[in-house]
Amino acid sequence: MNITTKTVVFAAVLSVAPMAAFAQDNPLPGSVTGNVALVSDYMFRGVSQTSNEATVQGGLDWDTGMGFHFGTWASGLNFADGNQATTEFDLYGGYGGKIDNFSYDVGATYYWYPGAAKALNYDLWEVYGKVGYDFGIAALTTGVAYTPDNFGSTGDATYFSAVVNVPIVEMLSVSGGAGYNMLTQGHKDQTDWNIGATLKVSNWFDVDVRYYDSDIRYAGNLADDKVVVKISRAF
Repeated sequence: MNITTKTVVFAAVLSVAPMAAFAQDNPLPGSVTGNVALVSDYMFRGVSQTSNEATVQGGLDWDTGMGFHFGTWASGLNFADGNQATTEFDLYGGYGGKIDNFSYDVGATYYWYPGAAKALNYDLWEVYGKVGYDFGIAALTTGVAYTPDNFGSTGDATYFSAVVNVPIVEMLSVSGGAGYNMLTQGHKDQTDWNIGATLKVSNWFDVDVRYYDSDIRYAGNLADDKVVVKISRAF
């Protein structure tokens, strides 16, 4: 595992400590939830963010109960860039809700890579919107995200996505997703997709096994097709 001990410990503490405190004694209106996970690879829009290695991840979310929600999420990284960035932090907020079986959400996400040289231009803002509908036998969610200054100074980018989730039994579901990334500089448009199954093991944790693939060529084996295993726990 090419993730430093410091990164693993830092991400784990970031994830677990606040979650436990808030879950037991939440001083905020609404609800606070958290999650922690171990993944065999961190895939983002068709490309490995950890050089095909495992890492830990975790997040904390606050739903105000009035439509507004805020959260943070972190993951270990390995860009093979001389350890310029070893951790990704996502800070996000938005407004969403449900009308019968229809759901919606709009908001913004800030991707922060502490430690990376400013000249690399890793950090970026992204605004997003998504809608979903639960048909009973399956749920469909579609979305679009836009950034005026994409990762690594590659211009503006627009990412379209769709996810279908099908419950099989109470503890098992299958799902698939696809994305289309429109880039203006550096690389041609990209398509990625995945399909997998999620098993709830009692109330303790979930196991997700997922196959990823894409038509991305510039990233070499970081974008090769692969199976990724994720073990997660929600609080």
